[in-house]
Amino acid sequence: MIDPIESTTMRRVYSRLMPLLFAMMFFNYLDRINIGFAALDMNKQLGFSPAVFGFAGSIFFFGYMLLEVPSNLLLHRVGARRWIARILLTWGAVAAATAFVFNEYSFYVLRFLLGVMEAGFLPGVAVYLTKWFPQRYRARAVGGYIIAGSFSAVLGGPISTALMTYANGPLGLQGWQWMFIMEGVPAMLLGLLTLRLMTERPADAEWLTDAQKQWLESTLAKEREALGADKHFPMLRVASDIRVWSLACLFGCALVGVYGLFLWLPQIVKSLGNLSNLEVGFLSAAPPLLGVLGTLVISRSSDRTGDRKKHLAFVYGMSALAIAGSAYAPNPVIAYVLLCVTGLFIYAGNPLFWSLASSFRTGAAGAATIALINTVAQFGGLVGPWSIGLVRAATGNFKFALLTIAAFLVVATIIALVMRVTPSEDEIDALPAGDSRAGHLH
Repeated sequence: MIDPIESTTMRRVYSRLMPLLFAMMFFNYLDRINIGFAALDMNKQLGFSPAVFGFAGSIFFFGYMLLEVPSNLLLHRVGARRWIARILLTWGAVAAATAFVFNEYSFYVLRFLLGVMEAGFLPGVAVYLTKWFPQRYRARAVGGYIIAGSFSAVLGGPISTALMTYANGPLGLQGWQWMFIMEGVPAMLLGLLTLRLMTERPADAEWLTDAQKQWLESTLAKEREALGADKHFPMLRVASDIRVWSLACLFGCALVGVYGLFLWLPQIVKSLGNLSNLEVGFLSAAPPLLGVLGTLVISRSSDRTGDRKKHLAFVYGMSALAIAGSAYAPNPVIAYVLLCVTGLFIYAGNPLFWSLASSFRTGAAGAATIALINTVAQFGGLVGPWSIGLVRAATGNFKFALLTIAAFLVVATIIALVMRVTPSEDEIDALPAGDSRAGHLH
């Protein structure tokens, strides 16, 4: 039976932190994927080919990868509140500035800068949650804000295409330009709100009682001790951990599907019939809407059983089958239904990944571990959008592009089944004991 102090504390923490983190994640994902909706008009007006659009979608991740590890280490040094606020303010400004691209090179530069400014956000939030949520609550906590990405994709289509349709013309700007501006400004406002509302750690929380602070701090301290947070952990050992590379490769393959599919989803849906932008926006909402359901169900099942690996293998295996089936569907209706099934499963792997990544280590070692895993995994973002653009340009359709995504998801499934997620005995024995600098890196 759960101790009453535990249940009341975790309810208070969840209700205080999740709304703000949810809003951050909503606009984070929206500012990543809204180029997919802008492309319905922007590509034709500016003369962008599928290869140009795909490369612009991918170059975001190059900037993201360059600054990921430094950003997360700076977060550990200066504090999550100030660093996450900085990320929000700068990415919002660049996202809004995308309204003023005028050729392919300006498009490349702004997408690259968006990746640079956003670098460290997702792993930074994952590190922040380790300061507030014990391990047994973490998958649901991660799911509580990661699911905002699904809501962003659900509402992003109708919102973006409505802005493109009804905000077309004021001040001489096209609808897609107003869309970028009006979806970038909220991130900057959230940055200011973060400075005011975010609490760095439980000991600073005026909204918790002394008993609640004591329970939460002691519980998290015990978990850090069990993970070796009191031991000196060289940076080289973080990079040599086979678990880091296994999880990074797994999620990288999955991200080929996540970003490859959903950056192109509006154009894939458009290719299924003679549809208006608004119709495309609403039809594009169904796959991520089902992803919300999948995320909730899978996260709860994973927390209940304590298993992450088999759940990851299941969701990516089902995603591979569904998207491959969509490529061979005999008619557009069946193809669209199978795209919806893909959405049901493919999003559900995200909270499982972040829960695993944040469970390996704590402190500065934990921050570096999460950042390194996520940095390497972003090769999926580099490969996915660009490869679909190249295949689409070469073949004139999306069939082989969808099969490419399915192949990467099969690889992710296999890695999930065979990877090791606990440290080996040699790794545990190699750690020097008794260092007072928790999670210190060098």
